[in-house]
Formats: sequence, C-alpha cells, structure tokens
Amino acid sequence: MLDTSDEWIVTRTGMKRRHIVGPNEATSDLALAAARKTLQHAGLTAADIDCYIVATVTPDYIFPATACIVASKLGAADKPAFDIEIACSGFIYGLTVGASLIRSGVYKRIMLIGAEALSRIVNRNDRATAVLFGDGAGAVLLEASRTDSFLSSELGSDGSQPEVLRVAAGGSRHPLTPAAYEAGEQYIHMEGREVFKFAVTKMIEATDRALEKANLHKRDVDWLIPHQANKRIIDAAAKYLEMPEDKVIINIHEYGNTSAASIPIALSEAVDAGKIKDGDVIVFVGFGGGLSWGAVTWKWAA
Repeated sequence: MLDTSDEWIVTRTGMKRRHIVGPNEATSDLALAAARKTLQHAGLTAADIDCYIVATVTPDYIFPATACIVASKLGAADKPAFDIEIACSGFIYGLTVGASLIRSGVYKRIMLIGAEALSRIVNRNDRATAVLFGDGAGAVLLEASRTDSFLSSELGSDGSQPEVLRVAAGGSRHPLTPAAYEAGEQYIHMEGREVFKFAVTKMIEATDRALEKANLHKRDVDWLIPHQANKRIIDAAAKYLEMPEDKVIINIHEYGNTSAASIPIALSEAVDAGKIKDGDVIVFVGFGGGLSWGAVTWKWAA
C-alpha cells in the first residue's frame, strides 16, 4: 500500500501489528464489549453503575454521545452518560473526572471506557499516519472505597497550534464540504517531529508534577503505564524517570496507537498477567491532540 517496510515501521515506532474494526463495526461496539467484560469481572450489572464515561475521538456520531449508546445497549438507558473528547489524553482526563465525581460524593460507581476506531479516520496513502493507528477499547470500573487510590493528577493543554495534530474538516470551523473531502481533510494530520518533541517533554513534566503532588519520588513508582504512541517516546520518558524496562507496560507492538484506549488496554493486560499487586503505585501518563497531556498517580487496591 505504501513506500515502506516492516523494518522501517518497527524501527521507528515499535509497532508490529494492529487490529481494525470490521465494515459494520463502530466505536460503540468495541466499547460495549470492553464494558461487558468489566462488569463480568466485577460481578456487577449495568444497573449497578451510576454513570458511564467514554473517552474517544471517533464517536459513532457527532452526537449523541457514544457513552449514551453504550449505556443503552447495556440495559442502563436511564443512567447519566457522556463522552470526553481530548484525543490520546482521554483516559487520563477521564480518570481525573471520574475519581473527582466519586470523591465529591456525586456517584459511587463509574464506568470509564477508552474506545477508538481510528482506522475510520486514517488516510491510507499518508505514510506519516497510516502505519500508526489501530482500533480497540479498554474499560475500568471506579468505585468508592475507604482507601483512596487516586493520589494525584496533573493535566494540561495548549490549543495554540491545532494544526500540529488534528482532523481539519468535519467541525463547525471547517465543515466537511466536497472540496474538503477531495483534499483528504477528513483524515488525521500529524506533524510527527513536533509531536515527538512535545510528547517526551510533557510526559516527563506531567509525571514529575503528579509525583510531587502525591509526595512521591521516582523510586516509589512500581509501574509506568504510558500512552502507547511510539516506542521511542516511551523509552525516552522511561529513561528520564529511571524506570527499568521490566517496570514499564508496553504493548504497542500488538495494537499500535489506539489513542484513548491504549492505557486501559495495557492496564487490563498487566492485571490479567498478574503483574500488578495490591499496594503498587502506578503512574498513568499520556499526551495527544489539543495539544493535551496528563499524568495520574494511582495506588492499586486488589
């Protein structure tokens, strides 16, 4: 399809393969599957959840929110549900919002889902993006507890240069006209070098500040679970944070960049593998369109 090779892709991104939705699948289908597995794992029903949040930049529709569709299909149509659209930082923002709603007493249980069908908005002729993005979903259940697992959060954004990473057409600023469609402006556009520099810097800064807010040091961190955007970005951030490779959760080789879904997928696999133990301190960190970034420190409670 492109003037590239497996060696070129792996060397520059760390990606070996990705997973793509079928012709009749959408983001809500992936989110629904992840939500059902989470409920089964927790031994709960959809009615037991007080609120549903979906982090995504590939919603089924501009509106209604994908979270509304997912809640309805789960059999919880009367529950509050909303989307968070902050690209690859979506799960980090969602953790902060969900934990805050619980800590304030508004809700006791929240389902947070990161889900994307990025293959729908990738230009297959653009080598800068076509080899990067995949589809997937991951979900977590946030629940009120006597022990506070949410230790700190550091969020940020800079919307001064949206052209660095965006989909130009389809919004109110630039509707998807026939001319925009012919120009391919309905697809992801990314200036890779600028994003790389921004990503490494902001991942480090956000992690440092989140640890400071939690009164923790780098040596206190048991696991680093970063957004899976590029292996070189992850390696650079992990080196600065003095995190050995066996303490960094990486699955980019299997899924590529799944945006808001990447961190919950990586977390799910780490839990299933028995890596994360009760009391472990985890740093979730991500960056993405906005431009946006964030980190959350979390104490795992089994």
